[in-house]
Order: sequence, then structure tokens, then C-alpha cells
Amino acid sequence: MRIDYHGHSCIQVTHDAYSVIIDPFLTGNPVTTPRIDQIKVQYILLTHGHSDHITGAIPLAKQNDAPIVAVEELAVHLGKHGVGVEPMHAGGAWDFPFGRVYLTPALHASSSLNEEGKIVYTGSPVGIILQMGGVTLYHAGDTGLFGDMRLLGERFDIDIAFLPIGGRFTMDPGDASVAAEWIGARYIVPIHYNTFPVIEQDAAAFIRMLRQKGIAGTALEPGQHLNVQPKPRAEELR
Repeated sequence: MRIDYHGHSCIQVTHDAYSVIIDPFLTGNPVTTPRIDQIKVQYILLTHGHSDHITGAIPLAKQNDAPIVAVEELAVHLGKHGVGVEPMHAGGAWDFPFGRVYLTPALHASSSLNEEGKIVYTGSPVGIILQMGGVTLYHAGDTGLFGDMRLLGERFDIDIAFLPIGGRFTMDPGDASVAAEWIGARYIVPIHYNTFPVIEQDAAAFIRMLRQKGIAGTALEPGQHLNVQPKPRAEELR
């Protein structure tokens, strides 16, 4: 499995014949590296409707004939633009050809602008548990720290978690380090920071903070990627 970091909160996960992208903020993103026409995916997953998470969703969907998986209100809003959608809600799960998606709660908001420039409510914000290629990933979306992150750690054996650290609009590094403890992921990658001055953070210091707690992680630069091997299954260990 290959995980590409395209900057801000956008990651692309590729395994075998399938590639999916989460929160494609590509147009207007000052730190992203690829152009939209360079990205090939079969599905697009969204955590909420804010512009810094969805600006690439419609052009990517049209370019790749790729359905958008999102909370129902956001899916309906985007579906009006002639793209395929797969509506879900927090607490729901579904098996797709590429793997299984479970939507988690998130503490944030979700809205978008319509053609008249008016704010449109786009449902509840969510995080995403993605089980694909024998690997379990948690993309927290935009969120503050909340106690039920402990339940996610108890219910899911999370390999890699992508946690926002920008502060002001989401968790800051301190709260994100607590979240990392609660979810018990094997590896942490910070997201949603340094795209704009208002969310500047020292990601290297965050990784050092995690290491002091015995938690592994890395801060990816836009354009960098991880190669991930699935963990051995229980029956393989006997």
C-alpha cells in the first residue's frame, strides 16, 4: 500500500488496482504538489463540506468517473453538479470494492457555498475509518479532542492515524497527542497545519512529543509518501 500526502488534509491511498483520495483540497491550495489532471482515483472520500477539503472533489469525480462518498447532505449538495455520490452518515459502515468505510463522529462544522454564494448546511462533520488492503487507517477530519476517541481505539485496531494539529479550528499538537494515546494507533501522521499562517505549527516538535509517549510517527511534506505493509493476521501468528 502507498499513501501519498498532497498537503493540508489530503491523502491518497493506493492498493493493488484501487486508489482513493480523502479531502482533495487541490485548487487554491498553496502547498499541494500535483495537478488535478495528474490524479487517478476510483473513489473520493470527504469528511465535511468546507472549501479546504472539497475543492478538488467535483473535477476529480468528473475526470475519473469516481463516486464521492460523503455524509448525505454533502453528497446531495455535490450530486447536483452531475457527479455520482455514495451517501452515508456517522456510525454507518459500507463495503466498497476498494475496502470498508466507517464514518466516525468529529467535533467541527460542515458547510459549503452554493452558486449564489450563500452558505449551505452540508450535514455533520465526520472522521473516516478506512480498512483497505489489510490496513486500518483513521482520518480524523477536522475535529477537536473528544472522549469517544477512546472507543475508536477500543473498537478498531488502527495502524495509521492522520490527526489535525493546526489549532484554532481543530486540535492543536497538545490535544492531538492526547488523541494519539486514546486511539492507540501504531503510527501517527499530522495533517491540517502550515497551509496558512493561522494554522502554523512545529510538526517536528509534535513528533518529538509523541516519541516521549512511546508513539511512533512522522511529519510528511506535501509530495512525500509512505509505503505500508499490512500487519500479520492473528491466525498467521499461531
